[in-house]
Amino acid sequence: MALSRGLRCCQRVFSWIPVLIITSVVLWSYYAYVFELCLFTIPNTFEKVAYLLVFHVCFVMFSWTYWKSIFTPPATPCKKFQLSYSDKQRYEMEERPDAQKQILVEIAKKLPIFTRAQSGAIRFCDRCQVLKPDRCHHCSVCETCVLKMDHHCPWVNNCVGFSNYKFFLLFLSYSMLYCIFIAATVFQYFLKFWVGDLPNGSAKFHVLFLMFVALMFFVSLMFLFGYHCWLVAKNRSTLEAFSAPVFVSGPDRNGFNVGVRKNLQQVFGENRRLWFIPVFTSQGNGHFFPLKNRSESRNPLLANEEMWEESEDFYLAGQNITLASVTV
Repeated sequence: MALSRGLRCCQRVFSWIPVLIITSVVLWSYYAYVFELCLFTIPNTFEKVAYLLVFHVCFVMFSWTYWKSIFTPPATPCKKFQLSYSDKQRYEMEERPDAQKQILVEIAKKLPIFTRAQSGAIRFCDRCQVLKPDRCHHCSVCETCVLKMDHHCPWVNNCVGFSNYKFFLLFLSYSMLYCIFIAATVFQYFLKFWVGDLPNGSAKFHVLFLMFVALMFFVSLMFLFGYHCWLVAKNRSTLEAFSAPVFVSGPDRNGFNVGVRKNLQQVFGENRRLWFIPVFTSQGNGHFFPLKNRSESRNPLLANEEMWEESEDFYLAGQNITLASVTV
């Protein structure tokens, strides 16, 4: 027992290493750009001030989005999806798998659940003792079920899901902007150092290395950002892109695709002025998502129109609750 706790403690400590690497590179880039390039190398005062102003805007937005991606806790299923004491007792005392499945089916009748396991059964997490809402998955690293889980990202040491997916996308976009701005403004001085027009010194190493690092990170981020833009346009998570969500009618990769505009609004909200600011504006509460085809994907457990409308009300009501009320 003590050994397993020690291993978990070591795992938590080591999980911060990728974050420390990124932080160290960013802090070095700040020193190299502000001091070695702008203050010690660029002779023109106007150019120096202009570069510093734009650089600090990019740096602040990058740091803000990175912070929000790291420290926004994953949203977890609310208490409605947890088994009550009596249901838990019934479920645990029942030894027959078919009977256990039937118990879960009865409980799911009251909930807006439309996806199934590959076997067709109600998706249930034995570790968290919850019925999984649509698009919810258990993260073995975070040791909890995460609403609309996309993936666990070691570079932010956090699960990317409903609560911080917008922040993660903004982090990628501002990272690209940060890198391309550095590369574009450093380029002319990179050439001057390269051909020997500027004297050798400590600034030469920093400027040359800054150019290579900025371009390297930009290229890698460009592919990752492009992939996630495609996922948002299709309304898929990374997990759903590899394994299609299963509905009553069968697997459907486009089950949650309701059109590009509405897909964007689910992640960024309806107020476009807030799209590029790292504040939470995503629609809903992470427990229910509109479906592409209402008739094909209808949950037979929600037997009538009133139950379906209650599910949609569950989604709309979630747009007005804070993130704190989503987590347990």
